[in-house]
Amino acid sequence: MSRFAILLGGELRRTPELDAQIAGARVIAADSGMRHAETLRITPELWTGDFDSVSDGLSEAFAHVPREVHPRDKDKTDGDIAIEAALGLGATSLVLVGAFGGARPDHGYLHLTQAVRLAEAGVPTLLTSGAQEGQPLTTGHRHSFDYAEGTLFSILAFTALSGLTVEGAKWPLDAVGVPFGSSLTLSNEVHGQLAVTLRKGRALIIVHLHGPEKG
Repeated sequence: MSRFAILLGGELRRTPELDAQIAGARVIAADSGMRHAETLRITPELWTGDFDSVSDGLSEAFAHVPREVHPRDKDKTDGDIAIEAALGLGATSLVLVGAFGGARPDHGYLHLTQAVRLAEAGVPTLLTSGAQEGQPLTTGHRHSFDYAEGTLFSILAFTALSGLTVEGAKWPLDAVGVPFGSSLTLSNEVHGQLAVTLRKGRALIIVHLHGPEKG
């Protein structure tokens, strides 16, 4: 197994869970995602993108990292380019670091759908900001999670869902259908051993591990 961490441009909070998830992983930075390398105290093996969002200071700080520079006029995001680079280097699983929030909500949405697509292609993919994490719910599998009692979670659906079962939750579900656009699966809580099974549809689970940092 070859796990790669992709540094994206969204929000990041360094946590023990995040440190454990990227421990031993190979790292590729996508454009301004390189700033997370400073926070995490890691050095990527490759820096990709068009570098239109990279400050002079960041560029100088990581001048020693090999770069793949792409034109600004392109039909792929910098994150997509970094993911393709990781797959080309033999990645069998991915951690998308900084996958949530940031100045571009359209990119954040793309990261969610990319994770689902990758999981369907047989590449397990975790999305994380440190404070939140997400995981695609591939169909036909019982996904079991080890989260603390009371942890807040939601299931985000990209299609109508069929046969959704949620165990170990404050509001469990038993093989229900969920119409597209329904809020039924938002804001649940872990009560016991959380497990989710999905028979048909496309969705992922988002888990809130930590509240906002106090100012």
